[in-house]
Amino acid sequence: MALFAAAALLILAGTGVLAEVVDSSATGFTTRNTTTIAAPPAEVYRRLVNDVGRWWDPDHTYSKNSGNLTIDARAGGLFLEKLESGGSVVHMTVVYAAPGKALRMVGGMGPLQALAVSGSMTWQLTPDGAGTRVELVYAVGGYKPGGLGDMAALVDKVLAGQLDRLKAYAEKK
Repeated sequence: MALFAAAALLILAGTGVLAEVVDSSATGFTTRNTTTIAAPPAEVYRRLVNDVGRWWDPDHTYSKNSGNLTIDARAGGLFLEKLESGGSVVHMTVVYAAPGKALRMVGGMGPLQALAVSGSMTWQLTPDGAGTRVELVYAVGGYKPGGLGDMAALVDKVLAGQLDRLKAYAEKK
């Protein structure tokens, strides 16, 4: 399994996002994506939570409109998407919010939501010179017919893309 995890380590071309499947099995997986953003931690956190609709990829929403996304960054708050029909989707629930430092949410993103799984997603922000090192870790466990291992690389790729979009947005002056 360590060989598989090492093989899944990659740097997205030209983005500076390091994407890695840390572990993968039939019952779960962990992905880790890291980058450095040329903005202070407080600004990165503000853009992460307050402006999610401006950087999240609309292709990874139910409504195909990232402007419908909000994050209520307090324990018990929701990463929510409003649907055009008047409905809504809870993507995750906030369990830990430390402005400028970390955001942790639990839930199954995208196709994981329909499965018997649970995930914990942590956005860790650490000062790095004049910028911020961002580490995005998503640990998922549970049951899927045929196992969860085949989903790890896809989820990792999607999250790497989201982190790259946050980086590009946060570095705009």
